[in-house]
Amino acid sequence: MLKTYHLYILHKFLKLFLIVSLVFLSLTIILNIFEEISFFKNIDVISIMPYFLSLLNAPISLFEIFPFVFLITTLFFFYEIIKNDELTLFKNIGISNFKIITILFFFTVIMGLFIIIIYYNFSSKLKFAYTDIKNSYSNDNKYLAVVNDSGLWLKDETNSSILIIKSTSMNDNFLSQVVINEFDLDFRLKRTLISEKVDISNKIWILYNPIVSQNNNSKSSEEIIKFTTNFDSEKIKKLFSNFSTLGVMELFDLKKDYENLGYSSDEIKIHIYKLFLSPYLFALMTLLSAIIMINIKRNNSIFFNIIVGIFTSVIIYYFNFIFISLGNTGKIPPDISVFLPALFITIISLIGLVRINEK
Repeated sequence: MLKTYHLYILHKFLKLFLIVSLVFLSLTIILNIFEEISFFKNIDVISIMPYFLSLLNAPISLFEIFPFVFLITTLFFFYEIIKNDELTLFKNIGISNFKIITILFFFTVIMGLFIIIIYYNFSSKLKFAYTDIKNSYSNDNKYLAVVNDSGLWLKDETNSSILIIKSTSMNDNFLSQVVINEFDLDFRLKRTLISEKVDISNKIWILYNPIVSQNNNSKSSEEIIKFTTNFDSEKIKKLFSNFSTLGVMELFDLKKDYENLGYSSDEIKIHIYKLFLSPYLFALMTLLSAIIMINIKRNNSIFFNIIVGIFTSVIIYYFNFIFISLGNTGKIPPDISVFLPALFITIISLIGLVRINEK
């Protein structure tokens, strides 16, 4: 049963969280507007379009910075209760610093679960709509890529041809068991090329020992054929790197499709791990921020501790970024790239909790 002081602490924290979130959301929308205006400056669209797209994109952008929203919220929460001498009042009625931190920690975990289950899935739908609308005004809209149970499918368009390409698997810079159907611009079949192995390291593909079918005749070649497309291995990887447009269940489906294709699913695993770890990470940032503020020296300005907290958040961001990058490039396993930074922050926070009630 929640007691009166529980409700007071939670109400104060939630109020500050909403204010800080609104400030960051507003800043995100403003920055997005400038980016969208720049994108549409040479495109004839209704004047409201950049603002509408900014609103669609802002929620998922806010999700990415939620760890720092929780950190800054906690900084200002303790700033207020220290400024108003409420921390001393809590101690006088038997509410220790550790108890306050525990309340905030578990409340943050609950908020994190709500954010992942409700907010993230809703934001990913908005991000998908944003991407879909923006792609319709992009030159890349004629290039499509899909992964499903049957493999990798590509739609490409050159000056004189439309290409429908299917491959059963992808390994680094090579596609396996490739079928390329080449149509003219009126969608009349020109020829079909079949190859067991295709080098896609650049946009001039190399087909090894291809079978070419044209005008109802098929012939095999023991040599290579060079074939010009708008895709290379790097571009294909980038087309599937925007996981923020997918909900949690859709991420699991895509992971399965990647594995069926033989394509590395490490980036998806890292994204999924980050999502499931997010509630705990939010709580860690709250815990770390509380420790910084409670350990304030009375002869130091409280704003000094706020600056220290913000500086700490920047260090944590780059620390996480380095490990995630190492995971995405295959230098370290995906689980280590996500969980090791969280473990490090946990150890630092536990050290900071020593004698916290004496502060």
